[in-house]
Amino acid sequence: WDETHFGKMGSYYINRTFFFDVHPPLGKMLIGLAGYLSGYDGTFPFQKPGDRYEQHNYLGMRGVRLCRLVSSWAEFRVVFNLKPLLELSKSLPAALLTAFILIFDTGCITLSQYILLDPILMFFLMGAVLSMVKCNSCADRPFSASWWFWLSLTGVGLAGAMGVKFVGLFVVLLVGLNTIYDLWDLLGNLSLTLVMFGKHLLARVLCLIVLPLALYTAMFAVHFAVLNRSGPGDGFFSSAFQSQLIGNNLHNVSVPE
Repeated sequence: WDETHFGKMGSYYINRTFFFDVHPPLGKMLIGLAGYLSGYDGTFPFQKPGDRYEQHNYLGMRGVRLCRLVSSWAEFRVVFNLKPLLELSKSLPAALLTAFILIFDTGCITLSQYILLDPILMFFLMGAVLSMVKCNSCADRPFSASWWFWLSLTGVGLAGAMGVKFVGLFVVLLVGLNTIYDLWDLLGNLSLTLVMFGKHLLARVLCLIVLPLALYTAMFAVHFAVLNRSGPGDGFFSSAFQSQLIGNNLHNVSVPE
């Protein structure tokens, strides 16, 4: 059922047809982009679950090019990069057990076979957590190139997670608690001047608040720029907005503010 739901939205992006959905746009835009790049023309109706795709090129959206690749990459990072897991658990058996569980998690394997938001969400969630851990490992060399890289990448992961589903806010909470703990620890370091503490605080505000919000806003800018044709989501918006949509009854009509 969900594949029918999100596959249809991928078609909307390819056809530039405006629609409304409860989830933020990033995941659906990536599904549409994968379909477009793999030769899907956006003509499959996605009316009900189980309909045969026939000659329609759906594999790009389903997983061979995007969902499966993204999900596998995230799991690869966890399974084969044990250093972050070791840094979190301080235990090799715990890290190996986590890797084993992820390798044989049939839920993850199944989700990665269909046109769903979940594998894409997992990718950004895992990316944010891994970046946070790697940034913590650079704590002994603050403001170095690697420290800035991992801190910025954490912000990108947060924006991606929020941009796919609002449940991504939970990883924002995780990173936020880690940041508060880190700043509290720095505040208690008597060898650190207030000016230096201010720089630490500003760096985290820029990378973990300003950068994710800017990227999140940019996703909606792209969303509204691409979907410029009238569609099933028109009625949720004002007459002034509908007048900007090609094919709408109010298109180019002068609407008072």
